Amino acid sequence: MSQSSEYATVATLAKRYDVGPATIWRWSANPKHPFPQPIKLGPNCTRWRIEDIEAFEARCKEVA
Repeated sequence: MSQSSEYATVATLAKRYDVGPATIWRWSANPKHPFPQPIKLGPNCTRWRIEDIEAFEARCKEVA
C-alpha cells in the first residue's frame, strides 16, 4: 500500500516561518530542537514532509 506525501523545500519553510534557510538547517541539526528532520529523496534533494511540519506546528500550539 503506497501513500503519497507532499514535501516542502528549505526555501518554502524559510518563507513560512519568516527566517533564513540557514535557520531551518540549524533547527534541523539541533537534536534539542523539536523541528522535524528532513528526508533525503536523492543525492541533491532534501525535503521536509508537510505532515511532519503540520504535526510540529500543532505540538507548538499545544505548548503555547
